[in-house]
Amino acid sequence: MSTVVKLRWRPNQSSDLSRRDRRGCDYEAYLPDPLVGRRLTLDGSTAADVSDAEAAILRLNQDGNVLADSEAMARLLLRAEAVASSRIEGLEIAGRRLLKAELARGLEDSRPDVTATEVLNNIAAMHWAVETLSHVPELRVDDVLTVHDRLLAGTSIERFGGTLRDMQNWIGGTSFNPCSATFVPPPPEYVPELMRDLCAFCNRDDLPAVAQAAVAHAQFETIHPFVDGNGRTGRALIHVILRRRGIAPRLVPPISLVLATWSADYVAGLTMTRYRGEFGEQAAVDGVNAWISLFAGACQRAVADADAYEQRVRALQARWRTRLGGVRKNSATDLLLHALPGAPVMTVQSAAALIGRSVQAVNAAIPRLLETGVLEQTTVGQRNRAFEAAELIDTFTALERQLASPDADTLISPPTRRVPYRPAT
Repeated sequence: MSTVVKLRWRPNQSSDLSRRDRRGCDYEAYLPDPLVGRRLTLDGSTAADVSDAEAAILRLNQDGNVLADSEAMARLLLRAEAVASSRIEGLEIAGRRLLKAELARGLEDSRPDVTATEVLNNIAAMHWAVETLSHVPELRVDDVLTVHDRLLAGTSIERFGGTLRDMQNWIGGTSFNPCSATFVPPPPEYVPELMRDLCAFCNRDDLPAVAQAAVAHAQFETIHPFVDGNGRTGRALIHVILRRRGIAPRLVPPISLVLATWSADYVAGLTMTRYRGEFGEQAAVDGVNAWISLFAGACQRAVADADAYEQRVRALQARWRTRLGGVRKNSATDLLLHALPGAPVMTVQSAAALIGRSVQAVNAAIPRLLETGVLEQTTVGQRNRAFEAAELIDTFTALERQLASPDADTLISPPTRRVPYRPAT
C-alpha cells in the first residue's frame, strides 16, 4: 500500500541563508508500493497502444538496414537519445559543438567544456548500459550504480557517483528545504530496498516490454535514488529494458526527444502513477494506465521520426554518391560514406580507426570528399585539422527541430523547447 511519511524539516540555523530559507516545516515524503507482487492490469486501449508501440520499435530495428553495415544509425540515435535526456535536465548544447568536443577528448590542446563533459558522460553511460546490461543474467542494483557512476565521472559532483543517497531530496520549490516542493521522494532509509525491488521487477519477462519499461521508469523517478542524475539514469533504464526484452536489438528510438517535447504531459504522467492506497483501486489502475499509454505514444512518435530521419540520410547518401560518380565498393571512400552518419565530425586518425583502414587510405579519400562538398574542413581543439559533414549535421538539426514540435513540423506548430536554429538552405 502506497502512503506518505510525515516528517519535520529542521534546518541549520547557523547557516547564512535568509530567514525564509532557514525556516522549518512539516512535509510529506511519498512511499510507493513495491513493484514485485503487483498485478499490472492494462485496459483495452492501453494494451492496444503498447502493442502498437512494440510493433513500431521492432519494425524500426528490422527494417532500418540502410546504415546497418557501419551501425552508424545506431550510434547516432543513441547519441540523440542521450543528448535529449540531458536537455530535459537543463544541459543545453548544440550538436556541432558536442561532436567537436567528443572528437577533441584526449587531445593535448583541448579546452575543458563542462556542459559537453556532462552530455558526453551521458552518451557513454547510456551506451555502456544498453550494450552491457542487456546481456547480464539479472539486473542488479550495483549495475544501476555503475551507470550512475559513469554519468557523473569527471563532473563537479563526481563524489556522489554510483552511491545511493543518504539524505532527503525533493523536486521543485527552493533548493534549501522541501517546504514548497512539488514532490518529495521516499526518505533515504527506504531507498535500498525499493531499488532491489525495482531491479527484480526489471528482470521479469511476463509483461509487455513497453509497459514494463514505462512502469520501471516511473518507479525509478519516484524513488529518485541519487543526489543528482536521476532523470538521465532513469531514461537509460528504459533502453536497457527494451534491449533486454529483445524488441530493440540494434536501434534505440529517441524516446527522450519526444518526452522533452511533451514535458508537461511527461511530468503529469509520472505524477499519475503516484497514487495513495491500494494498487487495485480504480484510481490507481487508471493513473498507471494513463502513464503507460502516454509512454507508448512517445515510443511510436520516436520511431516515426527516426524512420523519417533515416530516409533523409538515405537520400543524402544517394546525392553524395551521385556527386562522386563511381565509388568502388569497400574502398575508403565507400566506407566513409557509410560511417559518416554516426560520426559527422572526424579527424583522419579517427576516420581510419572507425573504418578499419590506414591513415594513408583515408588521406587519399579526403580530397575527393572535400571537392564534392561531402566534407568541409574545420578545427577541433585549438589547431587540430578535422572534417565535418555539414549537410548531415543540418539534417540532424532538422530532426531535433521536428521532434521538438508537437505536430512534428515547426512550420505548423512552434517548438515547445529550445532547439537549434533552422539550417540555412
